[in-house]
Amino acid sequence: MGWKPYAKAIVGGAVAGLTALGTALADNHVTPSEWVGVAIATLAALGIVYAVPNRPAG
Repeated sequence: MGWKPYAKAIVGGAVAGLTALGTALADNHVTPSEWVGVAIATLAALGIVYAVPNRPAG
C-alpha cells in the first residue's frame, strides 16, 4: 500500500500552494497575509483531495 493513497493529495496540495504563491508573487513581494493564503490553499487542497475517494478499479 505504501504512499500511493496519499500521492494525489500531496500533488493536489502542492499545485494549489504553488498556484497561490505564484499569484502572490505577481508584485515580486509576498506579504504575511499572502503567506496565510498560500498555507490555507495548500492545507485545504490536501484535505479536500484526500477526502475524495478514488474510482474503483474495473
